[in-house]
Amino acid sequence: TLNILYHGLSCFEIEAKFCNKEMRVVTDPYNTKGTGFRLPRTLSADILTVSRDSEQHNNTDAVEKPGLVITEPGEYEKGGVFVYGIPAKAEAEASLNIIYRYEFEDITIVHLGELSHKLTDEEFSRLEKVDILMLPVGGGDTIDYKIAAEIANQIEPRIIIPMHYKMPGLEAQLDGVEKFLKEYGAKAETMPKLKIAKKDLPQEETKVIILEKA
Repeated sequence: TLNILYHGLSCFEIEAKFCNKEMRVVTDPYNTKGTGFRLPRTLSADILTVSRDSEQHNNTDAVEKPGLVITEPGEYEKGGVFVYGIPAKAEAEASLNIIYRYEFEDITIVHLGELSHKLTDEEFSRLEKVDILMLPVGGGDTIDYKIAAEIANQIEPRIIIPMHYKMPGLEAQLDGVEKFLKEYGAKAETMPKLKIAKKDLPQEETKVIILEKA
């Protein structure tokens, strides 16, 4: 079973319970300076991933005792969780964005990080059979809602969780999530956190879930 909490921008907290153990993954912790957002004070992780070396993604000091900190592409494993860091860099960009693929016991999550371009064939080939897609939709330094909708249709995950969009208190100038929902043509369900097991994944069509900021 996975419990997924959203802390705004590209930061998620994923609690995984399987084989009588628990693992916690945190993605892209941000700095308060430059974002206007604050992370919970008691944020801890067994695995911490950073998709880009920038203030919206790399505040590793905000996370207590991370066992494994991943800031480079490659293959990693800790406590039965497999993490694949996939390099994704547009030609004009100075710094690298990393797409992360997390394989829990029977659920696969992909976090696109600060993706700023349409997927290349090589990137897409590593993103098959995705159960949950964490998709930036607000523009700014990342893809806008139109490209986000294209990528959603390309990957065809079971669940999409939008991220990196306009929210109250955020200083970054981003579009709201509504533009993506209209472009993608989906209604969304809003909830404080997502608790899901493999058997609960939708089978017929992709479901969009908006998580409230925790």
